[in-house]
Amino acid sequence: MRTDDFNFDLDEELIAQFPIKDRDQSKLLVMNKESGKIEHKYFYNIIDYLNKGDVLVLNDTRVLPARLFGNRPGRDEKIEVLLLKKTLDSSWECLVKPGKKMKIGTVVEFGNGLLKGEVKEIKEDGSRIVKFIYDGIFEEVLEELGTMPLPPYIKEKLKDQERYQTVYSKHNGSAAAPTAGLHFTKDLLLKIKNKGVKIAYVTLHVGLGTFRPVKVDNIKEHIMHSEYYNIPEESSKIINEAIEENSKIIAVGTTSIRTLETVARDYGKIIPTSGWTDIFIYPGFEFKVVDSLITNFHLPKSTLMMLVSAFSTKENIMNAYKIAIKEKYRFFSFGDAMLINKEENR
Repeated sequence: MRTDDFNFDLDEELIAQFPIKDRDQSKLLVMNKESGKIEHKYFYNIIDYLNKGDVLVLNDTRVLPARLFGNRPGRDEKIEVLLLKKTLDSSWECLVKPGKKMKIGTVVEFGNGLLKGEVKEIKEDGSRIVKFIYDGIFEEVLEELGTMPLPPYIKEKLKDQERYQTVYSKHNGSAAAPTAGLHFTKDLLLKIKNKGVKIAYVTLHVGLGTFRPVKVDNIKEHIMHSEYYNIPEESSKIINEAIEENSKIIAVGTTSIRTLETVARDYGKIIPTSGWTDIFIYPGFEFKVVDSLITNFHLPKSTLMMLVSAFSTKENIMNAYKIAIKEKYRFFSFGDAMLINKEENR
């Protein structure tokens, strides 16, 4: 299976540069998972596709303001550091620019010395292990000095940082938002609960590797970055009860589906657990837990295009994207949504 099989052409004007005013007013393309039949709705219509007893699985990770700008002491040049994931107590794996100025032992100051970082290791992929020195609580220092790590295809400045967080975000740790969840409002979630739909929270701290285009021709040669996940006991119980009752499991976002299918693969069922996953889902994958998927429109030739193609079929997905482009849907992080729906319960 070739990477180019998951390519498509997209005009830049369809790449959403800012979030829509009201989260749940974005468009929703509803596609039948098996037949590929398509409907055009708005996101607030999602409640019409959820039934009493169904379980909606949400990723409650929270994006860190993980982009820092600093300089080497006594120098004026700008150094950019992007936190990817925590490795030790005060050390993080980071992307840095310009890399040639960030050799082992280099010290960078942020906020006039409020935060300092020293390069301890250079990894094979060019990322750095940086040890940070600060007073107080690291997350509070980040809130003061850092900015949201918006994807490079977003050129506009984000006025409200919370618009790159879900309304249910809770656990700090992501380098990017679980964007399918950005469409939910607290009011819509309340209506969904009042309909008898159960909510189960999982956590997966999103790494930038998830969104990178695949650079190998044969997709089986692609190596995924690992990401931390956690499934609490209450969520495990809710999901397993729904499976026993033949109720539908709806994953919100590719991060939620990767979490659930990782645990089902490793343990045979959903259990309360945490760990690291580098699961790579592409056509041919056998899904064990999730029935329906709420997702955004993804980058061409990305692992996420491969995942959604595996969840339905490549033909159905490519056709849906063709129609979405024709109908001027907004793409990527701040774009519109798609429901890949299994109409009947198990």
